[in-house]
Amino acid sequence: MSEPWEDEVEGPVKKFMFVNRKSPYGTVYALESLEVVLITAAFDQDVSLVFSDDGVYQIKKGQNTDGIGMKNFSPTYRALEGYDVEKLYVDKESLEERGLTEDDLLVDVEVLSRAELADLMDDQDVVLSF
Repeated sequence: MSEPWEDEVEGPVKKFMFVNRKSPYGTVYALESLEVVLITAAFDQDVSLVFSDDGVYQIKKGQNTDGIGMKNFSPTYRALEGYDVEKLYVDKESLEERGLTEDDLLVDVEVLSRAELADLMDDQDVVLSF
């Protein structure tokens, strides 16, 4: 007979969407979001990540943080696939407003319009904005 704490308890899988709207440095939002995404994925939840507004800079290639004395954590986004976080979306209008294209990004993403993102958000159980 197994002890009660030895039984693995699994709840239903929830759809979590994390919306990153802030620039990567200057606040804790981007790094905190990344940590929460990794923790949520470790619990085998359905995780998607959206980059909107200045959040698109979080996944821009060629970040150099030497001048601000902070560690460049952008390479961590390439590790998301290892955590089964493969649903990465970027707001098309945010990219265009900042003169960026999909080629400027360091991870593979699906570029969606704001209307398409709104529809996707409606399908989530939990939406957290950072």
